[in-house]
Amino acid sequence: MRLKDKICIVTGAAQGIGAATVARFAQEGATVIGCDRRADPIAGATATFAVDVTDRAQVDAMVAAVLARFGRIDVLVNNAGITKDARLVKMSIEQFDAVIDVNLRGVFHCAQAVAPTMIEQGHGVILNASSVVGIYGNFGQTNYAASKFGVIGFTKTWSRELGPKGVRVNAVAPGFVETPILATIPDKVLQQMREQVPLQRLGQPAEIASVYAFLASDDASYVNGAVIEVSGGMTV
Repeated sequence: MRLKDKICIVTGAAQGIGAATVARFAQEGATVIGCDRRADPIAGATATFAVDVTDRAQVDAMVAAVLARFGRIDVLVNNAGITKDARLVKMSIEQFDAVIDVNLRGVFHCAQAVAPTMIEQGHGVILNASSVVGIYGNFGQTNYAASKFGVIGFTKTWSRELGPKGVRVNAVAPGFVETPILATIPDKVLQQMREQVPLQRLGQPAEIASVYAFLASDDASYVNGAVIEVSGGMTV
């Protein structure tokens, strides 16, 4: 078990990639703290917290509670994210702000909250959820693309700042993954998405979770500042 006895926090843990990551980490022997906007039970999680990542007080309270109970934090997976799509000329300020607040500010809050502990420990792993959209852009996703490109900037910067302290920071950039976030997309569009991928299918949450598990483990001990694309080759 690659994550045996590691204390891991996963945000956006209630569904999709987050839920799959909690389950995979638990299988790998980790103690997993699942965080989402509601504190409903999450399969595989040792503890769950209701956390809005845009609210710094809630993030700080969760981190303090984890430290009080478990004594350390080994891994943070910044998975929480939302979409509110519209073309540039139609996007409202509210749509723009909501996505930036969750996808960018929320990642900043969580990483800044755990970093002092990881520095003091002399070890830790921060994993950030980017997207292929953050690398290549996508029609109708000005806010989402900006946030996910910003996450790459976080990752590159923090890997330089925290690497000398023993803390590794990496990002995963999924392609089209079959999660509830795609529930409102018409079947015709989903088929077009599949056809863009050389593997001719959407990814599964567990396939992203397995990459997070590798990056969180000592098997990835010399991987720092990387952005790993997990997209079935859609950008080839």
